Amino acid sequence: LFFCPAANSRALLSLSISVGKMAFTNGSELPNIVAVKEVHAFIVRCMEAVGTPSDHAGELAKGLVAADSRGHYSHGLNRLEMYVNEVKSGQCNGKAKPEIMKQTAATAFVDGKNGIGFVVGNYCMELAIVKAKEAGIGWVTCTGSNHYGIAGQYAMQALDHGLLGMSFTNSSPLVVPTRAKQNILGTNPIAVAAPACSKEDSFVLDMATSTAALGKIEMERRKGNSIPSGWGVDSSGKESLDPNAVLGGGGLMPLGGSELTAGYKGYGLAMMVDVFCGILSGGPFAHHIRKWQAAGTSVANLVGVSLGCGPNAGYQCLCNVNPLGTDICGS
Repeated sequence: LFFCPAANSRALLSLSISVGKMAFTNGSELPNIVAVKEVHAFIVRCMEAVGTPSDHAGELAKGLVAADSRGHYSHGLNRLEMYVNEVKSGQCNGKAKPEIMKQTAATAFVDGKNGIGFVVGNYCMELAIVKAKEAGIGWVTCTGSNHYGIAGQYAMQALDHGLLGMSFTNSSPLVVPTRAKQNILGTNPIAVAAPACSKEDSFVLDMATSTAALGKIEMERRKGNSIPSGWGVDSSGKESLDPNAVLGGGGLMPLGGSELTAGYKGYGLAMMVDVFCGILSGGPFAHHIRKWQAAGTSVANLVGVSLGCGPNAGYQCLCNVNPLGTDICGS
């Protein structure tokens, strides 16, 4: 799969497909250029072929196209094969529909039922927006989700309603904390979107709490390139510029890179996201989450938080939010 944004901002895609398996092919060797709507339809057909309902396949396709269109090539079609395989193997339930387990006027706890991450993420953000309109703020925590693409696409949904949107998720352990050599934390992204007078002027932050996403290192390896300093470490915890060493037993570095360049700040942000997601929901966190693309039928059980906030909500509304109604610290 080779993606190239055209000069007039229309996203174009060249595709090379082999029977039963997607093959990565150099873009210069591909004879055809396919419009975005055809790419969307192609993704839908791929997901439908493994039993995903059309509406769920459409939500996933929209998310992948949005990622590539915004330049997040690591989270676009680069990930399609993973979604197809997880649904096909039963690791992800392509037909599952999220369910509200508990809610108040401003909060909700959702069970994603091991469904497609895009479906769960959209459901939670839409619910948070409804609650924010009614109560001034909407905080929705979910468990039982899967990889949901770029976090920014959910935070940005709030912009159409004049709300401030946030989205967080924890993820498989890929990041090696400062002064460590074992990957314990996920890339745990943070996304914030704040409306402006015109949508083009809105503030949008969408970032991993690692220096780079795993997919970006995969892309560099595919190109035969080395990676920049501060991106990853080898299996002994030493910084490496070799993507094969990072992907073959090493791990990602937290945002900021080494301790000398304040990588401990990214380490702290990743832990914050796990507190919001894993701890708050009663779900898995850190190294308790399934390893990335683990073989077998173990489910990811990722956890996310969606937040919608009106202009007069006030930060005091964020205090003491526990949708489960349980003792977070335990007995």
